[in-house]
Amino acid sequence: MRSQEFVASSVRHSKDLLKRYLVKFDDSNHTRTAPGCPNHLAWCLGHLALTASRFAEWLPRGNQNGGALPVSDFIVDAKSGDENRFGTESICFGSDPNSPGVVFPTFARCVQIFEAATERLAAGVEQLSDAELVAPVPMFGGKMTPPYLLAARAIYHVGIHNGQIAYLRREIGLGSALG
Repeated sequence: MRSQEFVASSVRHSKDLLKRYLVKFDDSNHTRTAPGCPNHLAWCLGHLALTASRFAEWLPRGNQNGGALPVSDFIVDAKSGDENRFGTESICFGSDPNSPGVVFPTFARCVQIFEAATERLAAGVEQLSDAELVAPVPMFGGKMTPPYLLAARAIYHVGIHNGQIAYLRREIGLGSALG
Protein backbone atom coordinates (compact mmCIF):
# COMPACT_ATOMS: atom_id res chain seq x y z
CA MET A 1 0.00 0.00 0.00
CA ARG A 2 1.30 3.43 -0.94
CA SER A 3 1.58 6.01 1.84
CA GLN A 4 -1.06 8.12 0.07
CA GLU A 5 -3.52 5.21 0.16
CA PHE A 6 -2.82 4.60 3.85
CA VAL A 7 -3.40 8.25 4.74
CA ALA A 8 -6.54 8.45 2.57
CA SER A 9 -7.99 5.27 4.06
CA SER A 10 -7.38 6.68 7.54
CA VAL A 11 -9.32 9.84 6.63
CA ARG A 12 -12.19 7.71 5.31
CA HIS A 13 -12.11 5.50 8.40
CA SER A 14 -12.50 8.53 10.69
CA LYS A 15 -15.72 9.33 8.79
CA ASP A 16 -16.96 5.76 9.16
CA LEU A 17 -16.24 5.75 12.90
CA LEU A 18 -18.09 9.03 13.41
CA LYS A 19 -21.10 7.76 11.45
CA ARG A 20 -21.58 5.01 14.06
CA TYR A 21 -22.66 7.79 16.43
CA LEU A 22 -25.42 9.08 14.13
CA VAL A 23 -27.87 6.33 15.12
CA LYS A 24 -31.18 7.79 16.37
CA PHE A 25 -30.43 11.29 15.06
CA ASP A 26 -32.96 12.67 12.59
CA ASP A 27 -34.56 15.95 11.53
CA SER A 28 -36.31 16.27 14.90
CA ASN A 29 -33.11 16.37 16.97
CA HIS A 30 -30.06 17.12 14.81
CA THR A 31 -30.08 20.78 15.88
CA ARG A 32 -30.65 20.17 19.60
CA THR A 33 -28.00 21.23 22.06
CA ALA A 34 -27.52 20.24 25.67
CA PRO A 35 -26.15 21.97 28.76
CA GLY A 36 -22.38 21.82 28.73
CA CYS A 37 -22.27 20.92 25.04
CA PRO A 38 -22.15 24.07 22.92
CA ASN A 39 -22.53 22.39 19.51
CA HIS A 40 -25.33 20.39 18.00
CA LEU A 41 -24.92 17.58 15.48
CA ALA A 42 -25.73 19.68 12.40
CA TRP A 43 -23.09 22.22 13.40
CA CYS A 44 -20.48 19.50 14.05
CA LEU A 45 -21.06 17.83 10.68
CA GLY A 46 -21.00 21.16 8.85
CA HIS A 47 -17.90 22.35 10.67
CA LEU A 48 -16.09 19.09 9.90
CA ALA A 49 -17.19 19.28 6.25
CA LEU A 50 -15.98 22.87 5.96
CA THR A 51 -12.62 21.98 7.50
CA ALA A 52 -12.11 18.89 5.30
CA SER A 53 -13.09 20.93 2.23
CA ARG A 54 -10.61 23.69 3.09
CA PHE A 55 -7.87 21.12 3.68
CA ALA A 56 -8.66 19.53 0.29
CA GLU A 57 -8.45 22.98 -1.27
CA TRP A 58 -4.95 23.50 0.16
CA LEU A 59 -3.59 20.29 -1.37
CA PRO A 60 -1.54 20.56 -4.56
CA ARG A 61 -4.07 20.85 -7.42
CA GLY A 62 -6.80 21.18 -4.77
CA ASN A 63 -8.96 23.62 -6.69
CA GLN A 64 -8.61 21.64 -9.91
CA ASN A 65 -9.64 18.39 -8.21
CA GLY A 66 -12.81 19.56 -6.51
CA GLY A 67 -11.11 20.99 -3.44
CA ALA A 68 -12.90 24.35 -3.50
CA LEU A 69 -16.10 24.70 -1.50
CA PRO A 70 -18.91 23.27 -3.63
CA VAL A 71 -21.81 25.70 -4.10
CA SER A 72 -24.14 22.70 -3.82
CA ASP A 73 -23.03 22.23 -0.19
CA PHE A 74 -22.01 25.68 1.10
CA ILE A 75 -23.13 29.29 0.88
CA VAL A 76 -19.81 31.11 1.20
CA ASP A 77 -19.68 33.97 3.74
CA ALA A 78 -23.34 33.44 4.72
CA LYS A 79 -24.43 33.56 8.36
CA SER A 80 -27.17 31.03 7.65
CA GLY A 81 -27.72 28.12 5.33
CA ASP A 82 -30.83 26.47 3.96
CA GLU A 83 -32.23 22.94 3.91
CA ASN A 84 -29.53 21.83 1.46
CA ARG A 85 -26.45 23.93 2.26
CA PHE A 86 -24.46 25.26 5.18
CA GLY A 87 -23.75 28.96 5.54
CA THR A 88 -19.98 29.01 6.08
CA GLU A 89 -20.15 31.69 8.79
CA SER A 90 -22.63 29.61 10.80
CA ILE A 91 -20.21 26.66 11.07
CA CYS A 92 -16.82 28.33 11.27
CA PHE A 93 -14.64 28.35 14.39
CA GLY A 94 -16.17 30.64 16.99
CA SER A 95 -19.67 30.66 15.50
CA ASP A 96 -22.72 30.13 17.70
CA PRO A 97 -24.84 27.15 16.59
CA ASN A 98 -27.80 28.62 18.45
CA SER A 99 -27.79 32.08 16.87
CA PRO A 100 -31.35 33.22 16.15
CA GLY A 101 -32.45 32.71 12.55
CA VAL A 102 -29.65 30.35 11.57
CA VAL A 103 -30.88 27.56 9.29
CA PHE A 104 -29.05 24.26 8.90
CA PRO A 105 -29.54 21.55 6.26
CA THR A 106 -31.72 18.54 6.94
CA PHE A 107 -30.13 15.67 8.81
CA ALA A 108 -29.68 13.61 5.62
CA ARG A 109 -28.04 16.53 3.80
CA CYS A 110 -25.72 17.21 6.75
CA VAL A 111 -24.50 13.61 6.52
CA GLN A 112 -24.16 13.76 2.71
CA ILE A 113 -22.15 16.98 2.84
CA PHE A 114 -19.86 15.58 5.55
CA GLU A 115 -19.32 12.37 3.55
CA ALA A 116 -18.58 14.26 0.32
CA ALA A 117 -16.10 16.61 2.00
CA THR A 118 -14.29 13.72 3.64
CA GLU A 119 -14.09 11.94 0.29
CA ARG A 120 -12.73 15.08 -1.43
CA LEU A 121 -9.91 15.24 1.10
CA ALA A 122 -9.16 11.51 0.91
CA ALA A 123 -9.24 11.50 -2.90
CA GLY A 124 -7.00 14.57 -3.01
CA VAL A 125 -4.42 12.86 -0.79
CA GLU A 126 -4.52 9.70 -2.93
CA GLN A 127 -3.63 11.72 -6.04
CA LEU A 128 -0.46 13.18 -4.55
CA SER A 129 2.99 12.05 -5.57
CA ASP A 130 5.40 10.86 -2.89
CA ALA A 131 7.13 14.26 -2.97
CA GLU A 132 3.84 16.18 -2.75
CA LEU A 133 2.68 14.15 0.26
CA VAL A 134 5.57 15.50 2.35
CA ALA A 135 6.12 18.96 0.79
CA PRO A 136 4.70 21.75 2.99
CA VAL A 137 1.67 23.62 1.65
CA PRO A 138 0.26 26.93 2.92
CA MET A 139 -2.69 26.72 5.28
CA PHE A 140 -4.50 29.23 7.51
CA GLY A 141 -2.54 31.89 9.31
CA GLY A 142 0.36 31.63 6.87
CA LYS A 143 1.47 28.35 8.42
CA MET A 144 3.04 25.63 6.30
CA THR A 145 2.41 21.92 6.79
CA PRO A 146 2.74 18.81 4.63
CA PRO A 147 -0.46 17.20 3.31
CA TYR A 148 -0.01 14.03 5.36
CA LEU A 149 -0.18 16.20 8.48
CA LEU A 150 -3.22 18.08 7.16
CA ALA A 151 -4.90 14.67 6.92
CA ALA A 152 -3.78 13.77 10.46
CA ARG A 153 -5.19 17.08 11.68
CA ALA A 154 -8.50 16.33 9.94
CA ILE A 155 -8.67 12.89 11.57
CA TYR A 156 -7.93 14.36 15.01
CA HIS A 157 -10.56 17.05 14.40
CA VAL A 158 -13.18 14.40 13.63
CA GLY A 159 -12.26 12.67 16.89
CA ILE A 160 -12.70 15.87 18.91
CA HIS A 161 -16.18 16.49 17.54
CA ASN A 162 -17.07 12.80 17.77
CA GLY A 163 -16.50 13.16 21.51
CA GLN A 164 -18.93 16.09 21.55
CA ILE A 165 -21.47 14.01 19.64
CA ALA A 166 -21.10 11.12 22.11
CA TYR A 167 -21.67 13.52 25.02
CA LEU A 168 -24.62 15.14 23.21
CA ARG A 169 -26.22 11.74 22.59
CA ARG A 170 -26.23 10.97 26.30
CA GLU A 171 -27.50 14.41 27.29
CA ILE A 172 -30.48 14.41 24.90
CA GLY A 173 -31.47 10.84 25.75
CA LEU A 174 -30.19 8.90 22.74
CA GLY A 175 -27.97 6.68 24.85
CA SER A 176 -24.73 5.09 23.80
CA ALA A 177 -24.11 4.46 20.12
CA LEU A 178 -22.03 1.43 21.02
CA GLY A 179 -24.86 -0.59 22.52
